[in-house]
Amino acid sequence: MERTYRNLLAASAAALTLALVAAPASAQPAHHAGPMSGSFGDHLGRVIESAQAQLNLNSSQQQMFANNVAQTKAAFAGGRSQMEGVKSALAAELAKPEPDLAAVAAAGDAAQQQMQAVRHQVRDSWLALYATFTLEQKAVVKGIIQQHLAKMQSIQQKMMQNNSTGG
Repeated sequence: MERTYRNLLAASAAALTLALVAAPASAQPAHHAGPMSGSFGDHLGRVIESAQAQLNLNSSQQQMFANNVAQTKAAFAGGRSQMEGVKSALAAELAKPEPDLAAVAAAGDAAQQQMQAVRHQVRDSWLALYATFTLEQKAVVKGIIQQHLAKMQSIQQKMMQNNSTGG
């Protein structure tokens, strides 16, 4: 009976760890995700970064671009730090005879809220840069987005075909 309880506690802790780590991770800047996965605004920075050479940014735009890249990197590092804090809180609670899982959940929620706020700040900075673009610069960004969407649609169609043929 005691062994079953320990196994249940271990399985619950593992599930909680996944839930707590996955939720804050989803709030991190999605800088290393697929071309357009997640919220669109989160990916505008990557689109603009990939097009930097084609955009012919003026000096003011170049400064905004550099600031945004630095802000994006800092946000990503901060997200990792937040996740480590949640993992540490979970480890500390699991070391106790009677872990307070509500405290861990609260730490995870706080981390997720903080990371989401930072993610929105980063997105808004990239949108502010985009707002300074000329029609030609916006056309470059539009073209890249259209390419990504076409690629995604192609992949989705292939997946649907594979599912319908049982392959």
